[in-house]
Amino acid sequence: MASLIHCPHCGMRPKEEFTIRGAVPDNRPVWGTPIDDPQWFDSVYMRANPRGRLREHWYHGAGCGRWLIVERDNLSHAVHDVADAQTRALAGDRT
Repeated sequence: MASLIHCPHCGMRPKEEFTIRGAVPDNRPVWGTPIDDPQWFDSVYMRANPRGRLREHWYHGAGCGRWLIVERDNLSHAVHDVADAQTRALAGDRT
């Protein structure tokens, strides 16, 4: 059985339609901010990989083309919540 994600715009879709960007919030530098090589290395390669429930940015490229915030458990693969990232940002949710 395929893993399914409930897209708020498209309904239940297979996870293969999505691309994961990373944690919300992440440690990537702000675009255009000058950083040195060690900072760049850390932002690309030294990411936290916690066990359990986490929030990630997912892109629905094979569907509505929207960025979503998916809360899931990376041990059980259970999806707990999916929300439109733009809607959350406009509501003031910066986490």
